[in-house]
Amino acid sequence: MSAESNPACVREFRQVLLWPLRLMPVRGSEGQHAKPWQLLADMGEASPWREVVDEFTGDSGRFHERHYNEFVTFLPYVQRFLYGEGRSQNGSSATGSPMRVFRRSDVSAVRAVLRPGEPPITLDIVHVDLYFFLDLDLVLLNVEVSARDLTLVEAQELLYRFGRGYPASWDANGHAQHCLYSAEWLGAAGQVLAQSDANQRDVFMAHVSSHRAPRIAAHWAWLLEPLVSDHSDRTGTLRYRQIEYYRMPQLAFLALDNPRALSRNDVIRLGLVTGAATSSDDASLPYAEEHLADFEKRYCYDRFWSNSGAAPNTRYVCSGHSLLVLGDANSPFYVCRDRGVLAQFRHQHFLLFLIAHFQKAALLMFSDRLAEALKDLDIADAASVRRFKRTIRDSFAGFLRFTHRYWFHEVSEQAQVRALFHMCANHLGLDPLYTEVKERIGEMNQYLDADSLRRQANTVVRLTVVTIFGLIGTVTTGFLGMNLLAEAESPMGHKLWIFVLVFVSTTTLTIYTMVKSKRLSDFLDVLSDERASTWQKFKALGLVWRRTAD
Repeated sequence: MSAESNPACVREFRQVLLWPLRLMPVRGSEGQHAKPWQLLADMGEASPWREVVDEFTGDSGRFHERHYNEFVTFLPYVQRFLYGEGRSQNGSSATGSPMRVFRRSDVSAVRAVLRPGEPPITLDIVHVDLYFFLDLDLVLLNVEVSARDLTLVEAQELLYRFGRGYPASWDANGHAQHCLYSAEWLGAAGQVLAQSDANQRDVFMAHVSSHRAPRIAAHWAWLLEPLVSDHSDRTGTLRYRQIEYYRMPQLAFLALDNPRALSRNDVIRLGLVTGAATSSDDASLPYAEEHLADFEKRYCYDRFWSNSGAAPNTRYVCSGHSLLVLGDANSPFYVCRDRGVLAQFRHQHFLLFLIAHFQKAALLMFSDRLAEALKDLDIADAASVRRFKRTIRDSFAGFLRFTHRYWFHEVSEQAQVRALFHMCANHLGLDPLYTEVKERIGEMNQYLDADSLRRQANTVVRLTVVTIFGLIGTVTTGFLGMNLLAEAESPMGHKLWIFVLVFVSTTTLTIYTMVKSKRLSDFLDVLSDERASTWQKFKALGLVWRRTAD
């Protein structure tokens, strides 16, 4: 069926992928707090990424009304997170945003084949970005693609298959399932820059077998360069690990001739990103009816799902993993990229989605760091214990900075943005995840505090024992207020010899007392116990010098 005759033709299609990845510490930079975006910028021509000078800090001619509308949508503390602070009237300098964005411009399109034997679909690349964040070892890959005049089936399949970091499985013919059969990044002249290798089953299986970690598909690995997977054999300063599911979170914008013509089945498949129905089950739901009975209540925001308003028949479907906007292609306001729903989708909706997934990725990163610290802990190795303490202290400090800089429950007072953010946060389970990570870090920190207090208590006991036994000699020698040996008039050499002898003897006795301080402390406890007999007290004194088995 041609696009012109299809009542469910997608006149404008946009898909925005947002893939959180964990950055591994730069090797050899422990304690130096190396900033990954600085390392990326310092690579110069060796890297295709260039830092984006945004509309707020660059040429004022690039600042449009849609950027202003984006800015005023968010609450002040969210504005400071997204845009930093400008110069104040007292002359204080502007402070940049804790979020840094890098973009590559060498990729202009992606040619996708949905299934074997099907014709390719070419999607235009709007932009490819990397988002870095201050004080957090995270990077978010952002890819936005667009197309026009797609069939509904093509749109459903692109949402389902595009944006998978690697294949989940293969069929009996060795073809990768649930992802694109073929994907090629194209340059400005149409040349192939990189292509997927999802059908090379043995390569992926061998990698998992040897590294116990999935292998990133070749076209995604190429797109991220010079960042390299931490489990690959390639060399690179900036290394990353998968932190979430291999399906990338995504936003989608669909402008249809008649969105009301979509069946409930179609909306569910689009909103939950389940792919198109096969010819044998066109009318069936992707899941059981009981599971989808409250679909509209749980996933849909239908404030504008009516025949009135500037953008009639506009529906938002949010599952946490995805945020979908459906609307009428014949509505000028819906497809307007400066003031309409499309502008809101590419600015406000994208940012609220980014904030929610950034918060989830940061919490998962803290959880991973705690698990790795415990895995590497060897209580018999002093160096391992020191590294463990340093990691936990750094995680605790980092979590405090995250809480006060990046953690917020409300991002806007606008009803639509507030509702969509709450839907994202609730489906992602951000509040329970935050509570769990906070409790784990708190327990680790309490353990370190308790261990520190125990060590301090032991030190106080040892010093007390030394003081008590040293007090005996001090009082004995100073009782008459005079020296036992009248050596004041002796030659300097003789006095120096006596001084050294007394110093060495006193130091040796003090060190020996420290060595035996724990047993001497036990002896003092028994000695002060009025219920203990004289024999028990002498026995406790004898234990001070008795060798005990380990």
